[in-house]
Amino acid sequence: MGRQEKPVDPAAGPVAVFALALRQLRKEAGSPTYGTMARHATAYSAATFSRAAAGEQLPTLPVLHAYVAACGGDPVEWEHRWARVSDELASRAAESSDEPAPYLGLARFEPGDSDLYFGRDRLVHDLLALTDRHRVVAVFGSSGSGKSSLLRAGLVPRLRERSVPTAAVRLLTPGGRPLSRHREALRPADAPGDTWLIVDQFEELFTLCQDTGERNGFLAGLLAAREPGSRLHVVLGIRADFYPHCLTHTEFAQTIRRASLPVSPLTRDELRKAIIGPATARSLVVERALTATLIDEVHGRSAGLPFLSHALLETWRRRRGRTLTLEGYERAGAMRGVIAQSAEAAYARMDPAQAETTRQVMLRLITPGAEAPDTRRPTSRREIESTGDVRETRTVLDILARARLITLDGDTVDLAHEALITAWPRLHAWIEEDREKLRLHRWLTDAAEAWESVGRDPGVRISPVRLTQLDAHFTTPADRGRLTTLEADFIAAGRATHRRGNRVRWTARAVVPLLAMMTVIAARLAWGQNRATRQHPLAAPAPYTTAAAVCPPPTRSRRRTRGS
Repeated sequence: MGRQEKPVDPAAGPVAVFALALRQLRKEAGSPTYGTMARHATAYSAATFSRAAAGEQLPTLPVLHAYVAACGGDPVEWEHRWARVSDELASRAAESSDEPAPYLGLARFEPGDSDLYFGRDRLVHDLLALTDRHRVVAVFGSSGSGKSSLLRAGLVPRLRERSVPTAAVRLLTPGGRPLSRHREALRPADAPGDTWLIVDQFEELFTLCQDTGERNGFLAGLLAAREPGSRLHVVLGIRADFYPHCLTHTEFAQTIRRASLPVSPLTRDELRKAIIGPATARSLVVERALTATLIDEVHGRSAGLPFLSHALLETWRRRRGRTLTLEGYERAGAMRGVIAQSAEAAYARMDPAQAETTRQVMLRLITPGAEAPDTRRPTSRREIESTGDVRETRTVLDILARARLITLDGDTVDLAHEALITAWPRLHAWIEEDREKLRLHRWLTDAAEAWESVGRDPGVRISPVRLTQLDAHFTTPADRGRLTTLEADFIAAGRATHRRGNRVRWTARAVVPLLAMMTVIAARLAWGQNRATRQHPLAAPAPYTTAAAVCPPPTRSRRRTRGS
């Protein structure tokens, strides 16, 4: 058993409670000595295991794994418990400090974050040079490559700093009805200089816009910028896996073929700047060992930037004084599980009702792919809040926003980053469980919004196949509770039209046999009359009347012969 451990007061906080749980695990394993545990783990000393259960500080995740393995515990369960404590400690530290974070986590850089945007000087320079040669430019990059941040925190500030007069810089995303929503933005501003249209998340033109007329009209408005006298410049941010979609429009394909810029992964030197630069801007220091570890883990990964930024944010929350340390990074869960742990920690603090609301909110923000990856789906607060208790939904939105899982921008709710779709196992499982229902729901939402845009025509038609699918997927009270008022009204209107059509068809089915019967009766009567005419010709009425028939000629009477 070894020497007696110092008592731990559970009232001292979450670290003390966690330490007591570790001691209980060791007791249930037969109370092996720390020396025995160290011989089992080999990588850690008895003193390291003793400190892990002392209750003075939270052990690192690798130490926890070794401790739990030596005691025969469940590593997944203990990792979740550790993540909850780690996140609670980080939240307390963040709440007690007014110092702004130098890293944005999963959130993208905005124009106002340009003082923290490092590592992309070369790419910004190349993009500006390309816009000098072409009026319509496309920036292609994989999800997580940093193309949105490049446009917003890299390009926009440089455009505003140029000596050349700029009439306006407009930053927009297409949405579901791009032409209707941005018709005015496609026109040059009434001021000296050119107007710049920065269209981020251009793939929404294919994932959210279902109206071919809207899509083609919006494209035509963008392509009009190619004319020298248009006074417009267009820069598009497009996810690389949607490049084939862009080729379906011949004129657009020819344009981007001549003026495209790929967003390549950062070099090792650029990664070093992206890691150290924001910390230096906030008078912080990044431990060399941490910098080297992060570079090794992220270099060459095309979608590694959101993971890097989030890991740095969580490491900053666990900093030691003014220094970001490798130990703090490991306590945050390292690159392997930092996003999932942060998401799980936020989810674990919710009560059952909030957890279910979180599931519905997160799924509303997803467009499931059909022969394409799943994508984010920005939507309105109005849509989100109309599916349940408004107060509870707003509470959940606030929790998710503070955990950096979603962003709230005015009336728009969006995933903080598409990396969440694959990095958070729980969310990925929700999508897989509801994939078919999600696809149907996305169709329903788009169709209902289109129906509302034309004045809610009461005669709207929904195909019998679709109605059957809707009945199959949205029949229980829980399922119906996921629908917005607009979606429910759309289904009700479609069902009413279907019932009216059925009544017409049933009436037709009843009338047709009656008419057929009357036709048969009439035919039989006609046949009978015709037969009677053939049998009694003198009784048959003349088909038409003549003067001779009315006034027959006088007949000669035979002279009677009398006998003499």
